[in-house]
Amino acid sequence: MPPPPIAPDGPGQVPYGYPGGPSAHAHPGPQYPSYAGPPPAVNGYGWPGMQPAPSDGMGTASLALGILAAVGFLLWPVAVVLGILAVIFGAIGRGRARRGEATNPGVALAGIICGATGIVLAFGLFAFAVAAFA
Repeated sequence: MPPPPIAPDGPGQVPYGYPGGPSAHAHPGPQYPSYAGPPPAVNGYGWPGMQPAPSDGMGTASLALGILAAVGFLLWPVAVVLGILAVIFGAIGRGRARRGEATNPGVALAGIICGATGIVLAFGLFAFAVAAFA
């Protein structure tokens, strides 16, 4: 048998035995401890006292640009620009690693080395081309 309809001015007292009535809460069943969830976040990020994630992007970008500069030195203008960017990003990445904001100082150093190598190879190719065809 369905429960009685709700009156236009709101529900009245629900009779005994209908869902939500007095017998619905008579035997609530086993009680389990409630999980309150994690503590409130500090500054909106993670757990209180948790360190922010390392920002390793500059070191990684330095290595990627350095490899492109060293491998693509035949396109010497592009290699020089990529090499300069690799050295700059590598220096920024090493600075972040020194301050503890990043965890990849070796990757940033490798980017500096590859970028400098790309610059030297590009200028060497340019000097060879000038000397050979002049």
